[in-house]
Amino acid sequence: MLTDELLLTKAKKLIESKINWGDSNDWTNQDFVALSEKIQEQLNIPLSHVTLKRIWGKVKYESLPNTHTLNTLVQFVGYENWREFKIQNGNGAAQPEASPQVKPTITTHSPNRRLFKMIDVASTVILLAGCFLIFVQAKKSQLNPTDYSFSSKKVVSVGVPNTVIFDYDATKSPSDIVIIQQSWDTKLRTNVSKNDRQHTSIYYFPEYYRAKLIVGNQIVKEHHLFIMSDGWLTAVNTEPVPVYFKKEDALVDGKMALSVEKIISQNIKLQPDVRTTLYANVQDFGEIYTDQFTFETSLRNDYKEGSSVCQKTNIYLLADEAWVGIPLCAKGCVSDAELLFAGTYISGKKKDLSVFGTDFNDFINVKIESADGKAKIFMNDVLTYEIDVKKRAKIIGIYFAFEGTGSVDFVKLKSEKAVFEDQFN
Repeated sequence: MLTDELLLTKAKKLIESKINWGDSNDWTNQDFVALSEKIQEQLNIPLSHVTLKRIWGKVKYESLPNTHTLNTLVQFVGYENWREFKIQNGNGAAQPEASPQVKPTITTHSPNRRLFKMIDVASTVILLAGCFLIFVQAKKSQLNPTDYSFSSKKVVSVGVPNTVIFDYDATKSPSDIVIIQQSWDTKLRTNVSKNDRQHTSIYYFPEYYRAKLIVGNQIVKEHHLFIMSDGWLTAVNTEPVPVYFKKEDALVDGKMALSVEKIISQNIKLQPDVRTTLYANVQDFGEIYTDQFTFETSLRNDYKEGSSVCQKTNIYLLADEAWVGIPLCAKGCVSDAELLFAGTYISGKKKDLSVFGTDFNDFINVKIESADGKAKIFMNDVLTYEIDVKKRAKIIGIYFAFEGTGSVDFVKLKSEKAVFEDQFN
């Protein structure tokens, strides 16, 4: 039987053959962005270019992709899922690649023609029986989730960083090592022993996570994990740990605004690699859902130096099952814009999102009205874009992400049953 690693290599070869972009060793970052877009366009399933780079070994990562990612890869080349791919490709030792061979057609009028047919029929029966046995074996290899347990508790009720203690039982795992994944991001995976009972992880950003216990390539248990902020959080996104700022550092003249001077004072360089400044408020806002709400804000990107010429800015409304993401940027950079709305994803490389380009000379007023399956996006009181709302999800967070840094004048989020408002006075 082929190992999962060899099967993944075979899947990558099929993808490379399909897109025919030459030796993958020579692929650039833009090639992986383009592949991500092709997968999104064909399957309507997002698979980030960063994940693809890890799979192709451009970024060091030891673990196999999760089942969702494996399913997506093989669906792109015509299989129903990873299980079917394994069944059809995993019943033999790895063989060196060879040029396709054409089976010759044999025409005969001899008395042995019936014998040849009988041999063909017998071979077909044996082949089908073998496939059936492989299918049965694959079904048996599927793990029973009831054999496992997985739960978590936070060390502090609100605020970040926040340590989460995972309690798990994976003693029935067929392998000694199992995986705990903090969220959807496969980078946040840790190998743990099946014989242990606890593992702890640090969460640096407030969000609505979905933690997973993975055995082999199967997610056997998963649950939601709500990491709330303590009011507004201001942070600059640095690796591997963000730099947090005091609340008073980002409140200036009735606005939420972290100055360049404050950032530099923490030995954070904004050039040549620009950083992203985040303002986040993640909490239970009450009954506010993506299919029925109004959101209003006024904001400005305050940094336009060097590699931050595009002034990329995003407004995110976090929800328990889907996000809303409104992109803003310099007018000449809208090709990189990405619009998200509760199950709908639109790339500026595939669609015209030029209405979200702006010069940021002054504050931009942004308003979202969602109702009756449609959402309207206004900029400076002008209807800019309409989009379908495909998913109903509870809004649990507001994120502002500024390339460099920026200012927010006010925020208002409301539905018929709940209101959140902040004037930063």
